[in-house]
Amino acid sequence: MNAIIEKINRALSEASAQAAAAGDAAAVEQIRIDYLGRNGLFPALSKEMGSVAPEERKETGRAFNEGRNKIQAMIDEATARLAAAPETAADAIDLSLPGRRWSCGHKHPVTIVADECANLFRRMGFIVSEGPEIEDIFHNFDALNTPMDHPSRDPQDTFYFDDGRILRTQTSPVQIRTMESHEPPVRIVAPGRVFRRDTPDATHGMNFHQIEGLYIDRNVSMADLKSVLRTFATEMYGPKVKIRLRPHFFPFTEPSVEYDFSCIMCGGKGCPVCKNSGWIEIAGAGMVDPNVLKNVGYDPEIWSGYAFGLGIERLAMLRYRIPDLRYLYENDVRFLEQF
Repeated sequence: MNAIIEKINRALSEASAQAAAAGDAAAVEQIRIDYLGRNGLFPALSKEMGSVAPEERKETGRAFNEGRNKIQAMIDEATARLAAAPETAADAIDLSLPGRRWSCGHKHPVTIVADECANLFRRMGFIVSEGPEIEDIFHNFDALNTPMDHPSRDPQDTFYFDDGRILRTQTSPVQIRTMESHEPPVRIVAPGRVFRRDTPDATHGMNFHQIEGLYIDRNVSMADLKSVLRTFATEMYGPKVKIRLRPHFFPFTEPSVEYDFSCIMCGGKGCPVCKNSGWIEIAGAGMVDPNVLKNVGYDPEIWSGYAFGLGIERLAMLRYRIPDLRYLYENDVRFLEQF
C-alpha cells in the first residue's frame, strides 16, 4: 500500500471521529476546511498523484475519489444530524416576553419640508415631475432664454464635465423636458437637488434643493400666480404670514418678481434675520417668457403661464428656526434628533 492510500485511510478514520463528535455547524465546517478546503488534505494529495508509480495510479485514484466522497458524506450526515436535533432550552423562544420596538430612523428636515411642499402643491392640482441631475446646456440654459454672456454660464458658477454636460443649476430643465413631451395645459412642480459653485456660508451652499412650479394654459395671469403663492405661504407658515411681489429680472420669465414672506421670526417688526426689513426673500417667479414657449414648440399667442422656484433649505430654516444652513449637512446626530 502506497503512502497516499495510507494517508487517505488515516484521514477517513480521523474525520469519522470528528464528524461524530461535532456539536455545532462551526465544527462541521472545520472538518470540511481541514480535508476538502483549498488548503486541506485532499487538494494537497491531488498534487502528489503525479509521483505515484504508473502501476499504482489506478488503485490510488480510486482510493482518492472514494475517500473524498466519504468525507463529504460524513459532513452531510453531521449537518443533517445537527439540523434535526431537538431544540435546547437555551434556544427556546419565550412567548411570554414582551415584544421589542424597532428603532426606526426618521426623515431629514430637508426631506420633511420637500415632501410637505410637494403634497401642498398636489392639493392645488399640480403633478410632481422629475428629471436628471446631469443636464445638457440646451435644457439648462438655451431653452430657458439664458443669454450666452449670462454669468450663470461661467465655469466659476456652474460645474462642467469634460464632455460639455453640467450639474444642473436649477430644476427648471424639468419644466423644459415636460413641455417638450406634453401638450398644454401643463401643471407641474419639480423638486430636486441642484448644484452651483458657491462658497458655503450660513445661507449658501454648493449643493441644495429647489422645488419649481410651472402652469401653462390659456389666459393665465399674474393674479393666478399671486393666488398660488399666497396659498402656499399661509399653508406652510400660518394665516398671519403676508407676501409681497417685487419687480425683478430673470431670463426665463417676463415680467419677473421676487417673492417675499413677512419675517416669521419677528412677525414683520424687524430683526437680524430679516435685516430689520420685516421681509425675507423666498423665491423668484414670473410669467413664462414667450421665447421659452417658442423653444418647446408652444404658440405664445395661444398659451401663457407662470413659473416659480423655491429654495427648500431656506423654507426648512424658517420652519425650524435654524440659523445656519450648514447645520443641515453636518450630520450631527444631536441636531438631527430634534426633528
